[in-house]
Amino acid sequence: MPRILVVNPNSSAGVTRALDQSLNAIRRLSTVTLDCVSIEACPPGIETQADIEFASARFAELVRDSDADAFVTACFSDPGLYLARELTARPVVGIAESAFRYALNLGYSFGIISILDQSVPRHLRAVRQHGFGDRLANDRAINVHMADLDGDEVIERIVAVGETLRDTDGAQSIILGCAGMAKYRAGAEERLGIPVIDPTQAAVTRLISMMMLSHTQTA
Repeated sequence: MPRILVVNPNSSAGVTRALDQSLNAIRRLSTVTLDCVSIEACPPGIETQADIEFASARFAELVRDSDADAFVTACFSDPGLYLARELTARPVVGIAESAFRYALNLGYSFGIISILDQSVPRHLRAVRQHGFGDRLANDRAINVHMADLDGDEVIERIVAVGETLRDTDGAQSIILGCAGMAKYRAGAEERLGIPVIDPTQAAVTRLISMMMLSHTQTA
């Protein structure tokens, strides 16, 4: 059975559990094995460029040494994505690039909800690098650090920012710009009335499609 390794490139066990739980719906519909792991050597949250650079090397090393069939770097900055692709011929995808591509199927413009204002410039660079700058409605932050994403007020902040993205910026779908927000996707979508994308789910479903297509072509 094909195995996808979903790597949370920080050391937060809580975030990894949330990622794992968010994939249960996909597990029920697929025969692919989905395993979620953390990188204990990394910081508990990827919030700065220094964090990204450190996590990039650790993720690439993990991919190089793993026997999994495909990999996800499950942080919205996609740390280690291109480095890992140099070290393996197996598929490697990032959650940000996957979420952008998924959003294109749901309307012309998409919005991003970041955790911090300092995350926004990195996200804007990524959107432009992938060629989707004209499809981005806006990127707005809830300004909650990774360690505080379990607070009761988080969903209220997500919804408030989502309403601004929808009503002021014209977003037709919204991407949760941090893997740690996964557990809020369904509630946010219900309250906002437009599609809300969990980027880790987008990455895993993209990989499964790639693997199925590859198998069909070689059969």
